[in-house]
Amino acid sequence: MTLFMATNNPHKKREMAKLLKDHTLFIPSDKNIDFTAEENGKSFYENSFLKAKTLWDIVQHPVLADDSGLCIDALDGIPGIYSARYAGMHYPQGTRDNHSTSQSEQNNMLIEHTTHILHKKYGKKLPTMSKKERMALRSCYYVCAMTLYLEKDSFYCVQKVFKGQLVEHINEQRGSNGFGYDPIVYLPEYDKTVAEIPEAEKNTISHRAKATNKILTLI
Repeated sequence: MTLFMATNNPHKKREMAKLLKDHTLFIPSDKNIDFTAEENGKSFYENSFLKAKTLWDIVQHPVLADDSGLCIDALDGIPGIYSARYAGMHYPQGTRDNHSTSQSEQNNMLIEHTTHILHKKYGKKLPTMSKKERMALRSCYYVCAMTLYLEKDSFYCVQKVFKGQLVEHINEQRGSNGFGYDPIVYLPEYDKTVAEIPEAEKNTISHRAKATNKILTLI
């Protein structure tokens, strides 16, 4: 099947191309399509649907769209759907002027934000805890909501998660695989960050891989 992906992110296309190796993928720029979707949904799956429907209206061809992000349990799900716009504890949904925040700044601010909240909640108890206990308090999970929009008013939407723990300090970030927050999300069962997991392995365990596999079953 030939699918259009509702994204302008070449990293996602490369990752998805390996997961959907028996299908042909295009992103809008491949066909010189000017594509921008207004992501004003209140959830991952709403934004996923909005992106898929917007591109389908243009190409009138099956479209695959995903909306993904990182949720920190101690922060009640922040940054969540605002992961790409997150600008620290004072601007968790991004700055009013949409100032671009680099990924390295976002990583550092998210760690500091989480540490700040945990110190407020646990105070002097925190330093007395073991590393394992402290890391358990920094539980987090990636979410991927994926919509396959086939034809007018005919679509599927699936949502999957990928659990981990946020590292305690920015100097603990590791790895060069992946992108986004991957270097600061630790997987205790692997003793590695997401960015240290080989790409082939990540493509079997990640939130996006799980959602894609379900979409493949539907296809």
